Amino acid sequence: LIPQGLSMDASKKVDLKIIIIGALGVGKTSLLHQYVHKTFYEDYRTTLGASILTKVLMVDSTPLKLQIWDTGGQERFRSMVSTFYKGSDGCMLAFDVTDRESFEALDNWRDDFLEKVIPREQDFPMVVLGNKIDLSDRQVPRETVSAWCKEKDIPYFEVSAKNNINVAEAFETLAKQALSMYKGIFESYLTDSIKLTSNDKPKQSCC
Repeated sequence: LIPQGLSMDASKKVDLKIIIIGALGVGKTSLLHQYVHKTFYEDYRTTLGASILTKVLMVDSTPLKLQIWDTGGQERFRSMVSTFYKGSDGCMLAFDVTDRESFEALDNWRDDFLEKVIPREQDFPMVVLGNKIDLSDRQVPRETVSAWCKEKDIPYFEVSAKNNINVAEAFETLAKQALSMYKGIFESYLTDSIKLTSNDKPKQSCC
């Protein structure tokens, strides 16, 4: 992605901030603990504000340190949660496949996030997670979510925090997207620097 001779140091760790948002009770904390600690977190205490876990992994030969922000889904915390959006490199939208309201709330969560992230990027790194596919009382058809995600060009993963289905794949897909955007910004920064340098040279005079 980056011109030869100006490549990022592949051995240098890249820090990326990932935020996971969605309605109350969809399993955001459980998903995060399954990914980071490989354990099913069955503690039903509501996340107040945000908590942060970190995970180090390799993506495309680049060491990444993901700082993953787990946020509260209660409506009364919405304004507080939105203050955590700033500086995010990627966003996970989570809902519960057994709770139709949590899926219908995705539009609001996504719009709120994109409104607060500066600069606004329509193709901002994002994935949707439909959690609790291990349960039998499903309310949201896969086709409905797939259509919503296709329209917005967001990858969709059916996941189970309890049975560890597709959890790592979802996080790693988002990490790849976020790294790709990070590299693109880095390349753009370098290109702009080169332009500035060449334009700043004094014009030669023949006299």
